[in-house]
Amino acid sequence: SFPLCPQCEREYRDPEDRRFHAQPIACPVCGPQLSLAIGEAAQTLRQGQILALQGIGGYQLLADARNPGAVRRLRERKHREEKPFAVLFPDLASLEQACFVEPAERELLLSAAAPIVLLSPRPDHGLASEVSMSSPYLGAMLPYSPLHHLLMAELGFPVVATSGNRSDEPIATSPAEAHVRLAAIADRFLDHNRPIARACDDSVVRIINQRPAFLRRARGYAPLPIEVAAPLPRVLAVGAHQKNTVAIALERRVFLSQHLGDLDTAESCAAFERAIDDLKRLYEFTPDLIACDLHPDYWSTQYAERAGLPLVRIQHHQAHVAAVAAEHQIAEPYLGIAWDGTGYGLDGTIWGSECFRVENHRFERIGHLRPFRLPGGEGAVRDCRRTAFSLLHDANLDAGFVALDQPRVVATMLERGVNSPLTTSMGRLFDAAAVLCGIAQRNAFEGQAPMRLEAAIERSREFDPFEIPLANVLDWRPLLPLLRSLPPGAAARRFHNTLLAWLRFLAHSSGCERIVLSGGVFQNAYLAAHAEQFLSRDGFRVFLPQRLPPNDGAIALGQCVLAKESALRR
Repeated sequence: SFPLCPQCEREYRDPEDRRFHAQPIACPVCGPQLSLAIGEAAQTLRQGQILALQGIGGYQLLADARNPGAVRRLRERKHREEKPFAVLFPDLASLEQACFVEPAERELLLSAAAPIVLLSPRPDHGLASEVSMSSPYLGAMLPYSPLHHLLMAELGFPVVATSGNRSDEPIATSPAEAHVRLAAIADRFLDHNRPIARACDDSVVRIINQRPAFLRRARGYAPLPIEVAAPLPRVLAVGAHQKNTVAIALERRVFLSQHLGDLDTAESCAAFERAIDDLKRLYEFTPDLIACDLHPDYWSTQYAERAGLPLVRIQHHQAHVAAVAAEHQIAEPYLGIAWDGTGYGLDGTIWGSECFRVENHRFERIGHLRPFRLPGGEGAVRDCRRTAFSLLHDANLDAGFVALDQPRVVATMLERGVNSPLTTSMGRLFDAAAVLCGIAQRNAFEGQAPMRLEAAIERSREFDPFEIPLANVLDWRPLLPLLRSLPPGAAARRFHNTLLAWLRFLAHSSGCERIVLSGGVFQNAYLAAHAEQFLSRDGFRVFLPQRLPPNDGAIALGQCVLAKESALRR
């Protein structure tokens, strides 16, 4: 696409010229061209307008992070009311003026992968409050492409840098696509004519116990392989529905795609299929087997059913546990803990607080929360008050303080079991706890209420769980009045500590030395850090995901590994 100009042609053909040995085309005459001068792009941002920039893995939407009006306009146009934005800083010095940065965080920021790193902002950070909204963290990154460096050097101030997409759609990658899909969001476009081969969002990482912990694994890390303990059959794993990734198994290596997002729209489903085709082409891979989730309504499951290959269905939480065990090459037996929002259980209910004793490739479910109902199903995921009302109703406690619309109707739904599926979801228990502590009422985005509950923890050196009976099936009913009896910060701390006490109880009763922690709930830094510290202190070997996120982005690896055992049992 870039025919060489005469000067480049001479250099490229001359064995004594270093260009003879180089691939890049960076000539101002015959190399890639920008559609907008850097100075004009910078002036767009100085004026409080929104700029769409064509990056390495897709478009980004930029706005002055100091300007409340600019950030509000971006939120309104993108229909992203409360979810935090990431911020691109010109350099490390300006970033450190806005955030507290530990050595391990600095190393991540300056690494070749250059991910977004979750940091604690300084009180005088100088950014608009609309950037982070209710989040106690700031997602910060440094320039990682030449175009970023040029623009940020011209600007000299931080900008919001968020994925160039409309809500629930994949990131735009070509000017033709971006100018249509982002026309109602961006005021101007900074395009170039260097094609983007495949969409890839920014990776998101935080430091827990001095080690990186992924929230999203994409640019800079995918598709780097995960080495597993034993050879696998040629499996294509299609992952889950949310935070989807896909994977292929080649002998002892599993290649996971970049983060693909939730499969809720036609565009995201098309991106999912392109990612599969990409992996197969890149690695000249033809699968002998396809693995999917148990949930019959997932788009990924339906794709697998249409593929015409031998099909293996893997339980969601077993895949969570198996992914972490495979990453660390853990020998059985071990105790696998999978705490998340929702996953289709073997009994047809919604699981989410599962504890498995894994031995001889068998998963024995030895613990979970006492089941409860979700009135309205998905509606209860968004409206945390419904879950809180359900728990109080089940415990025969007064729910009058929960400001619920039509409480009598919801009570009737619960009593009759109408549109109120049973669940053991730990994520939904966190939602209810946030309501009972007076900290949050709704999830405007996934995990918002639990995130606010974690942020509210009143720090203390004392380990002070609520004194409730601990058993393999944890009865949460005694917790409910206790959560209402304390100030929010103390209640939040003691709620987390109670779950840590339950983890210790499960570990000691399992008879296993090795403990695997997985599932999206372990994105909670307080829970993950203290679980590792407390269990290690008791003599257990604790394993958290390190090269993969604990959320559903790791499911495809677990599916690859467990597909082998399912195939052998056939």
